[in-house]
Amino acid sequence: MMGGLHGGPGRMLNTESQKPKNVSATLARFWRYFRPWWYALAITALLIVTATTMQVATAPFIGQAVDCYLLPRADTCWYDPAAAVADQGARLAGLGGLALLLLALFVGGSFLQGLAFFSMNWAGQRALRRIREDTFEQIHRLSMGYYANNEAGNIMSRITSDTDTIQQVLGFALLSVVSGVLQLVITGGLMLTTNLPYALLSLSVVPFMAFATLYFSSQARRAFRKSRQEMGSVNAGLQESIAGVREVQAFNREDESIEQFRRANAANRDANIRAASFTSALNPVLEALGYVAIAIVVVVGALSALRGEPLLGTAVISLGTVFAFIQYVQRFNQPIQQIAVLWTNIQSAVAGGERIFGLLDVEPEIVDAPEAQELPPIKGRVVFDDVRAEYKAGEPVLRGVSFSAEPGQTVAIVGPTGAGKTTIINLIPRFYDVTGGSVRIDGHDVRAVTQASLRRQIGIVLQDSFLFSDTVMSNIRYGRIGASDEEVVAAAKLASAHDFIERLPKGYQTVLGERGAGLSQGQRQLIAIARAALASPRILILDEATSSVDTRTERLIQAAFDQLLDGRTSFVIAHRLSTIRNADQVLMVQAGQIVERGTHDELLARRGAYYELYMSQFRREEEPAAAA
Repeated sequence: MMGGLHGGPGRMLNTESQKPKNVSATLARFWRYFRPWWYALAITALLIVTATTMQVATAPFIGQAVDCYLLPRADTCWYDPAAAVADQGARLAGLGGLALLLLALFVGGSFLQGLAFFSMNWAGQRALRRIREDTFEQIHRLSMGYYANNEAGNIMSRITSDTDTIQQVLGFALLSVVSGVLQLVITGGLMLTTNLPYALLSLSVVPFMAFATLYFSSQARRAFRKSRQEMGSVNAGLQESIAGVREVQAFNREDESIEQFRRANAANRDANIRAASFTSALNPVLEALGYVAIAIVVVVGALSALRGEPLLGTAVISLGTVFAFIQYVQRFNQPIQQIAVLWTNIQSAVAGGERIFGLLDVEPEIVDAPEAQELPPIKGRVVFDDVRAEYKAGEPVLRGVSFSAEPGQTVAIVGPTGAGKTTIINLIPRFYDVTGGSVRIDGHDVRAVTQASLRRQIGIVLQDSFLFSDTVMSNIRYGRIGASDEEVVAAAKLASAHDFIERLPKGYQTVLGERGAGLSQGQRQLIAIARAALASPRILILDEATSSVDTRTERLIQAAFDQLLDGRTSFVIAHRLSTIRNADQVLMVQAGQIVERGTHDELLARRGAYYELYMSQFRREEEPAAAA
């Protein structure tokens, strides 16, 4: 896909769709992750069917305990039915054997259910691991424009909070729902085969239960989806507050930050309360309907047994059958209530899955073309040919930019804020795509080569360089993973970083804090320069960051830049006069256009836009230098 810059910097919007998605489609997506471990699911299914059958089978045996041993009248029992004239010892013996059988069924069913839980959890955790891995890979595939439009905390919540809701369901909740469905089927089948009219009367409340379950669970699902979205906002606000804690404290904005977090947290609370209200309302409704079903069983069965009258043309209902049906109804209603309660949790997991799959379905704006080729080793000639670019449709950022940089040249890009300087350097490694014209390196359009082969030959040092929470050695080696320790040290020496690194508590093995906490801005910049030097790129992109460092550190950074630029094609967003003076060409950018180009002296002689910028911004740098 060769889209333009739509969705780039300046549009901090959450574009997540609010439209409900197809639950069956989401469940089908989950199945793709479970498919490699189908055998574990098959074992789980076998175990849960056996366990459920064993537990449901206890109901008819309880009925037989009444008809065969307490009030002997049945013609068939599980074994040696006691005759009506049998003595108490024979009845107790038979009843004891039946009790042992019931105990075996209960214990065996519970044991098999425990094995099913382990098997299900085993497969579920492996599926969840793949979901997390795919989500993390997608985060690295997405283009810069996506991160400009979506908050980091909201994205993080997909791989943390949303996957946690799925994890909570994959074990006990999902297995309980499956077990409950099987229990409904088996119990319903036994009831219908035992006494069809009696069963139909007993199950007459089921449609009302189904309606209540569908209504309350659908409402809960909407509320849980809203809760997941609001939780993303909470995480986004938290991440932003932690990242910007210095600015918050510096401008005394703690109260405003806390209030903003309270609002986001309150919205999440309200969504959870709404979900909980539907969840809590469902259980008592189902429980009340369950008591109605038991009442029907007792009243109808008792009338038939006491009067000795058959029910709707069938045989007279025995007292044992009444007891059995009480157990049947309880076992039928129990999973309905359990499924209804757990189903809301599953709905929450489905909502989390929708958010995760929604992220996985985002197509990166910048992808390799189907016919993209590997970029061969380059010399470093860069050509911008009538380049046009825009972050938002109809609002151009670059308007017909054309220039060329020969191998080994240094190009300084200057201009006021918002002129398009950063956009120019972002197009070279193809962080964004042009909407018109082309960017070519050694004659290769950057859209016609693979991103990996392109960026492998480009080094970048940004104004706010990012360092990882790792050792100094690892941070520099990030530029070339396979580099030896000696090569890392050599890169650090080239960047004038070796001396201060040696003074750190553990030298190159010192573990840095988050984003390089514990180092000065200049020291972080020197490590970033060493990282770029280790990569040994043919093209360098530099956003100088010397405006807020002391004079000594500035000189070290400038010396490192001089070493780094030597022999490489370099593009520098210039903040210092020294860089501009040494540049082979200076591009003066205004309103997305190159209004002047040439060397520093040539542009000063023209007394145009660059001259005005020089007089207002750069000339004061000469005065301290002249005084020195």
